[in-house]
Amino acid sequence: MRPITRLHSRTAVLSDENIDTDRIIPARFLTTTERAGLGKLCFNDWRYQADGSDNPGFPLNQPQAKGCSILVAGRNFGCGSSREHAPWALLDYGIQAVLCSEIADIFRNNALKNGLLAIVLDEAEHRWLIEHPGIELSIDVKEQVIALPDGGHIRFQLEPFARHCLLNGVDQLGYLQQHGDLIDAFIREREGQEAAIHGRTLQQSTHESATAGVNA
Repeated sequence: MRPITRLHSRTAVLSDENIDTDRIIPARFLTTTERAGLGKLCFNDWRYQADGSDNPGFPLNQPQAKGCSILVAGRNFGCGSSREHAPWALLDYGIQAVLCSEIADIFRNNALKNGLLAIVLDEAEHRWLIEHPGIELSIDVKEQVIALPDGGHIRFQLEPFARHCLLNGVDQLGYLQQHGDLIDAFIREREGQEAAIHGRTLQQSTHESATAGVNA
């Protein structure tokens, strides 16, 4: 996972509400654990017509949406079943951030763990972005602020651990591996404590047995 400190892009807008994970990537494509190539399957049943050609009515197929890496989505984006393939598909498609007034919790957690910015905005800010597709935004992950073209700013919040991982380009496993020495030290200390407790217990048991023999 690469570090994400800043992101600058035009926005593409999918204003539909309740876009679920099956719409992001249909369940029939979940047979692979490879992330590469999932981008061409992203929004498959919405993006393509029955003959496999591009659907001209799909917003992301419009010329002005090409190359946009910031997606402004309708309320309750990523709802439905849990599937890590959904953020994988979006990332492979070229989407690096999703902005919305409401993002499903499991999708948001999966997204942040995989390096996809999932940013929750208030209703007014979200509505303004929906109404102004194609504007240039700059997202500063460290400062947790979005710079608008007119000089205005939108502030957002990321969970501290997720923010740390995004800024440093590590996932949860990578974070643990970075602290291997501390983990090993904890294990050694714990083993020492357990050995000491076991030793005291054994000593006490031996003493009690001996005392019982004398009293007999």
